[in-house]
Amino acid sequence: MPIVDVSPEVSLAYESFGDPADPPVLLVMGFGAQLLAWHEDFCRALADRGRFVIRYDNRDCGLSTKFDEHPVDMGEFIAAVGSGDLDGALAMIPYRLTDMADDGLGLLTALGIERAHVVGASMGGMIAQTMALAHPERVLTLTSMMSSTGESEYGRPSPQAQAVLFTPRPADRAGYVEAAAKDLVWASRRHGDAALLRELAAESYDRAYYPAGTGRQLGAMVLSGSRAQALRELRVPTLVIHGLDDTLIDPSGGKRTAELVPGAELLLLPDMGHDRPRALWPELIDAIVAHTG
Repeated sequence: MPIVDVSPEVSLAYESFGDPADPPVLLVMGFGAQLLAWHEDFCRALADRGRFVIRYDNRDCGLSTKFDEHPVDMGEFIAAVGSGDLDGALAMIPYRLTDMADDGLGLLTALGIERAHVVGASMGGMIAQTMALAHPERVLTLTSMMSSTGESEYGRPSPQAQAVLFTPRPADRAGYVEAAAKDLVWASRRHGDAALLRELAAESYDRAYYPAGTGRQLGAMVLSGSRAQALRELRVPTLVIHGLDDTLIDPSGGKRTAELVPGAELLLLPDMGHDRPRALWPELIDAIVAHTG
C-alpha cells in the first residue's frame, strides 16, 4: 500500500480507485476507523461512476504516522475537560482537526491534485468541513455525512451509544472482534449486521491494531470547538447526509450543518444509522455522483 509524506511530521497510507483523469473524490474516515471502513466495493462502485476515488488512514490510525511520543490518559483528559481545565486538556493533545485537515490536503498535493471533491463521515465530516473552511479554493464540493458542527447541543450521542464508544475493547483479537457487535447500538435498525461488524473488526485488527491513537483523535475533536459561525460563511457547494437511525451523532447534527451552510442540500435516510449499509449504497452513490457532477 502506498505511503506518502504529506508534511515533515506526517505520512499517510492511502489507496486509489479508478481513472486519475476523472474528477477526484477524497474520502475522509472517522474516529478510530481505518480506510477499510470505506468498503473497497463502495469505492469501486463510485469509481465505476466516473470518479477517481482516494481513501486514506488519518494520522494516529492504520498505517499512517503515530504520535506515540504524546501518550494520552483518557481518564485525565475527560476529567480536565469536565472540570473546565481547558489549558490542561489542551496541553495533553498534540494536534487539532485543522492539522488533520491539512493532512488530507497534503495528500492531495502529494498526488498532484489541486482541487478535489471531499466526502467525510463522522469525525471525517468534521475534518472535511475544516478543509473547506480553511482552504475553500481546494474543495470543489463538500459532502458531510453523519457528522455535526462542533456545537455541543447538536448531534449528541444517546447514553447507550456513548457508553459503547467510551468502553475500551478487549486487547486480544477474539475479544476485540466479538465486542464489535456492540456497535449495533448505532447501526441501521433494518440493515445492521453483527457479522459484518465483526468482519471489519477482524480485518482492522490484523492490519493495524492501535487503540492508543483514539485518545488523541478524540481530544482533537473535543478541543477544536464550534464551526458554526464559519459554516455560515462557507460558499463551497455542500451536501449533508445523515441517517435517521443514528444514535452516535444524532440527526440534529446533520440538520444543523445543513441549516448553517448557505444553499446546502440535506439528505436524510430513514434506514441508515451511523453506518453505510450496502443496501443503501446505490442511493448514497447516486447522491455523491450528482453532487460532484
